[in-house]
Amino acid sequence: MKYYKVKPIFRSLMAIMVVAVLGSCTDLEVEETDSVNAVAFEGVADPEGFITGLYNNLNGFVGDQANLFALSEVTTEEFIIPTRGADWGDNGIWRQLHQHNWPANHAFIGNVWNQWNGLHFSADQLLSPLTTLSQEQTGQAHFFRALGVWVVLDNYGQVPIRDPEENLSIDPTVLTGEEAVARIISDLEEAIANLNDVGPGSGTNRAGKSAARYLLAKVLLNRHVYIGASPDASDMQRVVSLVDQIEADGFGIETGYFDIFREQEDNETILFLTTAVGNRIWNGLHYNMAPEIAGGGWNGFATLSEFYDLFEGPADSNLEGQGQEERRGFVPTEGIEFTGRPGTTESGNFPGFEAGSNIGNGFLLGQQYEIDGTPLNDRPGGPLVFERDYTDNNGASNIINNSETTGMRVIKYNPTFGGFTGHEIFFRYSDAHLMRAEAILRGASGDALAEVNELRIIRSASPLGSLTEQDMLDERGRELYEEIWRRNDLIRFGQFTRNWELKDPAFVGDESRNLFPIPADQLILNPNLTQNPGY
Repeated sequence: MKYYKVKPIFRSLMAIMVVAVLGSCTDLEVEETDSVNAVAFEGVADPEGFITGLYNNLNGFVGDQANLFALSEVTTEEFIIPTRGADWGDNGIWRQLHQHNWPANHAFIGNVWNQWNGLHFSADQLLSPLTTLSQEQTGQAHFFRALGVWVVLDNYGQVPIRDPEENLSIDPTVLTGEEAVARIISDLEEAIANLNDVGPGSGTNRAGKSAARYLLAKVLLNRHVYIGASPDASDMQRVVSLVDQIEADGFGIETGYFDIFREQEDNETILFLTTAVGNRIWNGLHYNMAPEIAGGGWNGFATLSEFYDLFEGPADSNLEGQGQEERRGFVPTEGIEFTGRPGTTESGNFPGFEAGSNIGNGFLLGQQYEIDGTPLNDRPGGPLVFERDYTDNNGASNIINNSETTGMRVIKYNPTFGGFTGHEIFFRYSDAHLMRAEAILRGASGDALAEVNELRIIRSASPLGSLTEQDMLDERGRELYEEIWRRNDLIRFGQFTRNWELKDPAFVGDESRNLFPIPADQLILNPNLTQNPGY
């Protein structure tokens, strides 16, 4: 047994690694002492169980409504969480993200740092020479290491790296810029070489070659952001090639936009997670909506009118059949007859109807209805009419003191098919299709306009006559809202720091917001880390 004086930088990472081995969540407390009794790393004894644990951890990292989802979506114009009375106040933790005035000790920022650094450190343990892996397990380990390093790089700009066999008294090295990107690319190339071929259908809850190609395309599309350069034509051409390969594997654009988000096999899904989608359903619905399924909604998350107005359709209503494009969805005026459709149950309160089928898809604006067509009310007894604007008790635009009805709500996973179904899409083909179009727009060979219009026609939207960068960004928003990509997209298009409704004016145009702060305790414990500018 060896005794090391420990630099606690990776205590949280080692704790997460233990959770991954167990495949469940637990509270671990580390007593602050000057040294700890550490057992030398001897390799991972059960690699397959360890990998299963990593997927279980990934379920929580992605499926949560806080942490990575909040940093990726609530920091943009896609989502706002106004304080309604005392609801969703939480000491300002949600408001700060939308307003861009988050403090350096914001809890979600610290959580994401620990979670995703823990993920790539756990993958390092799998890839140690002391661990014996099969070819496919080797591919999984490289995929997880690339994914963890990429998320940390994308959000913080610097990644601490530790060899699992290294003496813990040594401070972790820190990768930035091209060095970090090169490591991610190398890992993904190894993943592509070693992972199984996984085509559309069963098996897409585990990364295959196409998932690694998707992530590599995502990294290459953003590479110029990480290294402070202009898009490289060869990178863009490789993005096109990678998406071509994904398409050759059988993936493609699905018709029936909201059917993609049901628990069923399709040609869109490259990688899904077996995490419950309840957060995506209930965090925006009103308390009085679908109470027989989950006791009603949580009445928090909503969107801005400027984002809603990116979609085709009338601005003041979203009832079914008013000419809106498919992806914007609609508000039904009554429920659907129960016929035993797969995934549905009969309503106990309204026999003969599908439970939850009065809840619309996409964006919910205006009056909401019960299954029998009765207009719903809010808790004070007024009409449950979701409004475009955010106003306080005095009628002034405000992120606090809102009523229960301000803000349009967003929903892709519908409770008609289960209130907490374990099937959340992580990677899907239409994103890859738009990455290919963007790569062409940025210098690769091909017809970007044709690529975008192919998708728009399938989604019942009017073809575009020309294609600008703004058009490209808008199209990604229309297709991929609520899927954890908006912050990444806005930064790549230089728009993350622009103004939007209820952003703090002091932070409009503040480029320091493009990266989150390094948690203070990590700066103290690892002198190789440097605080990002602006914090």
